[in-house]
This record gives sequence, C-alpha cells and structure tokens, in this order.
Amino acid sequence: MAVHEHPHRHVGFRLPSLRRAGTAEATAGSTTAVSAYAFAGLRLVLGFVFLWAFLDKTFGFGYATQSGKGWIDGGSPTKGFLSSVAAGPMESTFHSWAGDTWADWLFMLGLLGIGLALVSGVALRLAAVAGTAMMALMWIAEWPPAKHLPDGSLSMSTNPFADYHLVYAVALIALAAVGAGATWGLGRAWARLPLVERHRWLQ
Repeated sequence: MAVHEHPHRHVGFRLPSLRRAGTAEATAGSTTAVSAYAFAGLRLVLGFVFLWAFLDKTFGFGYATQSGKGWIDGGSPTKGFLSSVAAGPMESTFHSWAGDTWADWLFMLGLLGIGLALVSGVALRLAAVAGTAMMALMWIAEWPPAKHLPDGSLSMSTNPFADYHLVYAVALIALAAVGAGATWGLGRAWARLPLVERHRWLQ
C-alpha cells in the first residue's frame, strides 16, 4: 500500500493573525475618531442655530427679525411668536406671557447660553436640560398634533409628533451623553476644573 505524503498539510493550532487583529483595532479606532468628529460637527452646527437666533432677534438682521425691530431697538423676542399661538393646551398661557420682560430675558439668555455652551463644548449637560425644556415649550406652542386651527383653517403641521423641536432636543441629549465637547471644543479642560470635578452635573 502506497503512502502519499501531503507536505502542505499541517496539524496543530494556529496563532491568530496579528495583521488581522491590528486591522480590526485600527478600524475600531478610526470609527471612534469619525464618530467624535461627526458629533463635534453636529454640536457646532446646532450651537450656531441657537447663537444665530439670539443674534438675529437682538440686532434685527432681517431674517426672522426685521431690521429695526430687534431687541436692542425695543422689540420683543417673544411677543410675535407667543401671541400668534393658535392651538394647544397652553394657548391662553402663552398669550399672557407674550412680550413680558421676564419671558424675553429668559428666552434670550437661554438662546445665548445654550449656543455658547454648544460652540465651546462646555456644560453640555446643562445645555441639554435647558434646551430640551425650551424645545418642549416651543413644541407645545406650535402644537403639531392639530390638523386645523380653531377657525377651521389648516394648521400646516406636517407631522403630529416629530418636528424640528423634537429633533433638536434629541440631538442635545445625545451630545451631552457622548461628551461631544472633547473634540473641537473645551470639554476636557472644562471637566478638569475643580468645581466641575466636584459637581459632575456641570459637565
């Protein structure tokens, strides 16, 4: 009986390929880096949304706020929006708040604070809480569930639940959850401050 040798067949255990492991680690590292940059980009863009709203309403650049009707010109940042609320469970409440000094200051300080926090990458948890509260109130003011207004006209709502206020709120929460201020921001330096180290909710 002839015995055939198979020189290319090896019996035993093989060590895992270092090349494959290194490639997997490199891929994971690059994915993490891409995610960090993506969240940082989202943070900066969203921060500009809030900052621009503050600047336009303050100085009246002619976008949402007409020239000469800015806050510094004596205009009210809340009167136009809140007085035009025409649906929802807080309609009368918003009408009573429209143009009040406290409402104007609270709204504008909120826009400025959230915008600066996002652009700089600090206090993202506070920004998420404040921004989510603001977006919730604005969502209620616009009241997307309404198909028609009290006068029978269409409300122009395109979705009964998900609108841009909800998207902004979810984005704020996500940015705070992943610590998006560390990339292209001052998040790491902020987190090392003694006060912030003692009170983590300030991060």
